Amino acid sequence: MDKYVYFIGAGPGDKELITLKGMRIIERADIIIYAGSLVNKEILGYAKKDNVKIHNSAYMTLEETNKIIVEGVKEKKIIARIHTGDPSIYGAIYEQMVLLDKEQIEYEIIPGVSSAFAAAAATKSEYTLPEVSQTVIFTRIEGRTPVPEKEKLSNLAKIGGTLIIFLSIGEVERVKKNLLEGAYTLTTPVIIVKRVSWEDEEIIYTTVENMADDVRKAGIVKTALILVGEVFDKKYKNLENFKKSKLYDKNFKTEFRN
Repeated sequence: MDKYVYFIGAGPGDKELITLKGMRIIERADIIIYAGSLVNKEILGYAKKDNVKIHNSAYMTLEETNKIIVEGVKEKKIIARIHTGDPSIYGAIYEQMVLLDKEQIEYEIIPGVSSAFAAAAATKSEYTLPEVSQTVIFTRIEGRTPVPEKEKLSNLAKIGGTLIIFLSIGEVERVKKNLLEGAYTLTTPVIIVKRVSWEDEEIIYTTVENMADDVRKAGIVKTALILVGEVFDKKYKNLENFKKSKLYDKNFKTEFRN
């Protein structure tokens, strides 16, 4: 069966942080449905100039977007369903795929650059340092969307790894409280990254103790990630303060290097 539907990760904001494959599908698309509340509208500049229909899903329901897709497939139109970041993380694509499966419509998912990884690049961070942290957790605090009891932030915080907290900046006081119920202390480093890769990107280096006050002073209420963990401690800018990876160690034999 031919594929006409493509779920595309548009990246975190910068229009150039989209994959070549995603861009080329958008160039060919007859119908574009994009998450206008988050996706950079400059992405639409990749669309062909004529005979393309563009819909902003920020104003639409699941049923409305699905109807457009189903009708478009019947007309053998190429449909680009554009989501922010990578669609597999808080992308709300699963319910869309279930409906397409029910209609026996083939589709393809094209991954994108998550804001989590764009934040690592923007802050020149590595989330996994040997003997500091080898675990990265993507999560959020419960809000209007609940989380499973075992995944409460206070429970995940007990692990003490690197936390990448999405969709929680408006609850930063509760985030702080949950972190302190886990393995983190008042001095644990925190980085707040607002609108990563956009022109108005903002980065705040702080601690668990000061994070809520600093967020409030900056007036940040949405579209920001909270990065938490010892890997962000500035002392690790000195090579003497952590165990270097063995990947490039001159005394470490690999398949490619004796």
